[in-house]
Amino acid sequence: MKCIDDRKNGAFFVDGPGGTGKSFLYRALLAVVRSKGCIGLATATSGIAASILPGGRTAHSRFKIPIDLSNVKSCSISKQSSLGSLIRESVLIVWDEAPMAKRDAIEALDLALKDVCGCSEIFGGKVIVFGGDFRQVLLVVRRGSRKETVDACLTSSYLWPLLKKLKLTENMRARLDPLFTQTLLKIGNGQEKTFEDDLIKIPAPLAINDPMAEESLDELIKVIYPDLASLTEVSRSINRAILTSKNCFVDEVNTKLINEFPGNLVEYLSFDRVENPSHEAEYGDLINSLTPSGLPEHRLSLKENAPVILLRNLDPTEGLCNGTRLICKKLDKNVIHAEIAVGEFCGKSVFIHRIPFEPPTDEQYPVPYTRTQFPLRLCFAMTINKAQGQTLDSVGVYLREPVFSHGQLYVAMSRAKTSASVKLLIKPPFYNEHRLNYTRNIVYTEVLQAAEIV
Repeated sequence: MKCIDDRKNGAFFVDGPGGTGKSFLYRALLAVVRSKGCIGLATATSGIAASILPGGRTAHSRFKIPIDLSNVKSCSISKQSSLGSLIRESVLIVWDEAPMAKRDAIEALDLALKDVCGCSEIFGGKVIVFGGDFRQVLLVVRRGSRKETVDACLTSSYLWPLLKKLKLTENMRARLDPLFTQTLLKIGNGQEKTFEDDLIKIPAPLAINDPMAEESLDELIKVIYPDLASLTEVSRSINRAILTSKNCFVDEVNTKLINEFPGNLVEYLSFDRVENPSHEAEYGDLINSLTPSGLPEHRLSLKENAPVILLRNLDPTEGLCNGTRLICKKLDKNVIHAEIAVGEFCGKSVFIHRIPFEPPTDEQYPVPYTRTQFPLRLCFAMTINKAQGQTLDSVGVYLREPVFSHGQLYVAMSRAKTSASVKLLIKPPFYNEHRLNYTRNIVYTEVLQAAEIV
């Protein structure tokens, strides 16, 4: 605040594990600035994190940062535009979940602010507060190696040494269970005792007793959803979830649970259109069977009162962003009536329509195609990555396979507030009766060391 009051530049990074009050700090800073009649811009890397901040937008949307920075390294901001004027008049910029952003995006903002503000100082002389937790899942580099991911991280940027680091240490979310907090930090910092293949032992009270039994998944489901037939109240079903590493395991659990959930099943089929109509007969059925990352399923099966998660940023200013959890209230043929179930817009009624999707350009498919479908997926279960930034009352972690990237185990377990509200089912691909309840923990220690965490 002193930098703002003195009209001096300042670039900060607020580090803290989940639950230490980063979001509270951002809201307090923004409230103070705005109460004085000044402009504070609230942004975040992900839509769900942006929705938590008052007036929040994704950083890419707010600053017109290109999604693909491989060729274009700058933001599309003109000095004469209304956005350029807004940036010059602002006295504070907040960017949450910065570790999830590629360094190229943050460097592009630095160059854009210098140009728009006509100032050669870092970030154009603005006061900017980045924040996040490097223990959590980092940015995604498709098919990238560990080195490529580390190189793309903010800690590898020329800007990192120029940021003033601030640390939040007291975990307000898990203060009633300090032992659980210590366990989470050890896992997140990569300091938990490891065995061969980066395995760590999960405390027995947190794990399903007989993970190799055929009915072990049913046992996990009963722990997280003890009375599924009566879970028609929004608050009871929406704040519970089973987290897993891959979409195929998410689909396995969601299919099982939607069939057990009370109500009539309604199925919505997508319209998949190949770019070249002559390929329709040859590839139509194959395209229907594919569910690329970020796309809804061809066959979307829903019931009224079932929890779903949004797959696209439809209108972040109204709470409809990628990762928003909703409850299906009415299932019509061409529109789904839903209710936002979490966050600032909790209880708000919304209408969801079908929209066109295109699969990621860096994935190989037989022919280019477009899928038109409701941007929804059931969220009795969700991927660990999708759960990042969300707090749940009851968490099941289904490790049909071990985690495969930095921070996933830490994120999965830290969605819960206490050890009593989390349960893990570990089904290792390598059976060893002496290694039950052992699972892989992947931590990029070079990132944590660069971030001055360990």
